[in-house]
Amino acid sequence: MKLKNIFYLLCTSIIFGCVSKSGHTLLFVGSFTDGKPDAGIHVYAINTDTGETTLLHEEKNTINPSYLKIGNHGHFLYSVLESQLPTHGKVAAISVDSLSGKLKLLNMQDSGGRNPAHLSLHPSGRYLVNSNYTDAGISVFNINSDGSLGPHHQLLEFKDSSVVKGRQDAAHLHSTNFSPDGQFLFGQDLGADKIRAFKVIDTDAGPLRLRPSKEISVKPGSGPRHFTFHPNGTFGYGISELSGKVTAYQYSDGDLVFLEDYPSYATNQEIYRAADIHISPDGKFLYTSNRGPKEDSIGIFSIDQNSGKLTLVGHEPTYGKHPRNFCLDPSGQYLLVANQFSDNIVLFKRDRETGLLTKLSEEIQMDNPSSLQMYKYRVE
Repeated sequence: MKLKNIFYLLCTSIIFGCVSKSGHTLLFVGSFTDGKPDAGIHVYAINTDTGETTLLHEEKNTINPSYLKIGNHGHFLYSVLESQLPTHGKVAAISVDSLSGKLKLLNMQDSGGRNPAHLSLHPSGRYLVNSNYTDAGISVFNINSDGSLGPHHQLLEFKDSSVVKGRQDAAHLHSTNFSPDGQFLFGQDLGADKIRAFKVIDTDAGPLRLRPSKEISVKPGSGPRHFTFHPNGTFGYGISELSGKVTAYQYSDGDLVFLEDYPSYATNQEIYRAADIHISPDGKFLYTSNRGPKEDSIGIFSIDQNSGKLTLVGHEPTYGKHPRNFCLDPSGQYLLVANQFSDNIVLFKRDRETGLLTKLSEEIQMDNPSSLQMYKYRVE
């Protein structure tokens, strides 16, 4: 082995605190850059024994890479670009060097509208779906064998509204989620108070296409924002931004049947800004984030494995302002929160038995963090 390769491997091992036989974990952070080219994507190594983080890479000259999605066993990263601007946004494909954490832009494609806000991957790993918020729509991309993106081959656009003036005067597609079996896609339309369901058409004759299936109405003024499926595939949970509620559903064959609503906030608010929602890897606990204006917190709920219903465990402050996004590490040991307005990412140790969170002293300082993705790489 060449001397420089030995030196590189030695340095890499030091960075990761000596990579264990089980592998190492990387944290990818997307952010808002005030609409100007800047270092908008950061890559960190995280020591899952201590919670300590090490900055490995900053991707410069990116404009508002406000939402990220890791794909294909961690080899590629997908990012929206130029979100919250008056022109069409873009979707970028980026390769990941899993040892060094360095990123390399593969290509960019037009998102099909203004303000791309969310990305989802088909379980096959061959297709990427983008949600445009301002020009409400869903664009579908083929992922090439090298990880790059083809131009969107389907664009579905929506015109609709609901009852909250100024927020629901038009349709706003905030996110999409594929069903666990990949047969359906569900789009959260914050502006129309609807979950839009689509049948996935994937044949050998051509790329994946979406066929409108049904519209699932939510309570007027809710503003559905994000959604997650339970690991067992039989339950789904949505977070509504404008009502501050979590909604539990029974899922079966492309249909969501309402079970119950739950307050995401600890106290009643005049204005709600509920944001994100995730389930622990073991399926026992559900977490939500609440972005002020008077409460910045993580809601913690236990999940009844038989009925899918939730029981409130408690709330944990996020030690920052406007927790737009959060994530759990693949092992379920940690929960990380991106506080956009206070420019910090806070790490919590998670009790796997109770679901409760304990703040660690480790904290990442960076401007306007908005999206977190984590991936554990195995040693081959």
